[in-house]
Amino acid sequence: MAVQSMTGFARASAEQDGASITWELRSVNGKGLEARLRLPPGLERVEQAAKQAIQKRFARGNIQASLAVVRSGSSARPVVNEAFLEEAAALAQRLQARFGCAPATADGLLALRGVLEVPELADDEEARTALDTAILTVLDEALSGLEHARRAEGEALSSILLGQVAAIEALVLRAEADPSRDPGVIRERIGAQVRVLMGAAGAALDESRLHMEAAILATKADIREEIDRLKAHVEAARRMIETGGATGRRLDFLAQEFNRESNTLCSKSNATAVTAIGLELKVVVDQFREQLQNLE
Repeated sequence: MAVQSMTGFARASAEQDGASITWELRSVNGKGLEARLRLPPGLERVEQAAKQAIQKRFARGNIQASLAVVRSGSSARPVVNEAFLEEAAALAQRLQARFGCAPATADGLLALRGVLEVPELADDEEARTALDTAILTVLDEALSGLEHARRAEGEALSSILLGQVAAIEALVLRAEADPSRDPGVIRERIGAQVRVLMGAAGAALDESRLHMEAAILATKADIREEIDRLKAHVEAARRMIETGGATGRRLDFLAQEFNRESNTLCSKSNATAVTAIGLELKVVVDQFREQLQNLE
């Protein structure tokens, strides 16, 4: 199963007893799953079933679903609630005069719920049931299209994410192989620094104390655990991306762990080379986490 992006578009249409049914779906990023439906007047009854169909398909994303049902040759005509329209227009004029709002437009006023009413498209219970079934069938087709669009974008996103994971791995290996991590090198560098300080103070240098302090500092500066954890995180991230599915939340948590280990590596570093690697690592981790925001 491939990973999915949270962005996509799909459209599906069908005919049912002279009625043209069209669903348009748009999906964008979201922390969770939110489905917003725009339904023609009189068809609010399908809202709950439509939301359940969306929830069965997706785990995350803000999804806007618009339904249009047009009956060809129908004698049913829209009915304008003129009293409500006049009240809305008067309110818009008062707001414009008092607050300088933009003037109301005819299409904007007619789009208000309750202004424009359309008689029922289906007259009897059997016809309504057939229409509802057709509406949900077309929705299922549109959801398949949206799923395909999100998966196609997810495949492209997978390549980017795997490339960033590979960059993280390369930086970790560079930090692991850096010669400044050798205990002997650490001890020599600390010794040179202490000699300068002790010489400036005019005091004798206690070699045994020097070795002890160097060992303590070398232990504190050891980044072996951070490197091991970063390697484990790299393998986990690669496995999640290749396995696919709704892994966005888990990968985001893993990105936080990448960032935590990178910070620790920088704080424990005793050499400019390792610090530079740590800072570069933080940049790549930030890029990785930014891309994850598009992932389901």
